Amino acid sequence: MTTPDAQRSLGRTGIEIAPLVFGGNVFGWTVDERTSGALLDRFFDAGLNAIDTADAYSKWAPGNRGGELETLIGRWLKARPGRRKDAVVITKVGSEMGPSRKGLSARHILAAAEDSLRRLQTDYIDVYLSHFPDPDALPAFGRWNRSSVPRSLPCRAGISRSSTKQARLHDWGNAA
Repeated sequence: MTTPDAQRSLGRTGIEIAPLVFGGNVFGWTVDERTSGALLDRFFDAGLNAIDTADAYSKWAPGNRGGELETLIGRWLKARPGRRKDAVVITKVGSEMGPSRKGLSARHILAAAEDSLRRLQTDYIDVYLSHFPDPDALPAFGRWNRSSVPRSLPCRAGISRSSTKQARLHDWGNAA
């Protein structure tokens, strides 16, 4: 397990993560489920604790619809009772999942979050990011964050592919 001195604060979120985040966007198309599970086991056994995914991973692969990585992570977590409490799950929204399932409208963010929770087989997401910067999406993230609190733990929202300066310009509606 990671010792507290090896972990880092994730901004002002109150979340502690190891200095390396597992990005598994190759799972579900170039890496099979068995190998994916073994890689995740080794990652966590080494004391690392954060997994990066997105709702659209791996929609680009022939025959995939998106959500394959979240589904795989969900099955992995379910097969390892107790692992969820140690895992920091980071997922993203905004990439196209279908004709009416894309972008960062409030309606899509809220629906996509519920879909991600279902695929991940969990009742909370630790960090929920927009895959692309869009200041108009900020109020929707705040609404989703506030609605997620009764579920279990507050989620932290943020932006992927954005500068620190851009991110600091906005009140994300994150719980204190």
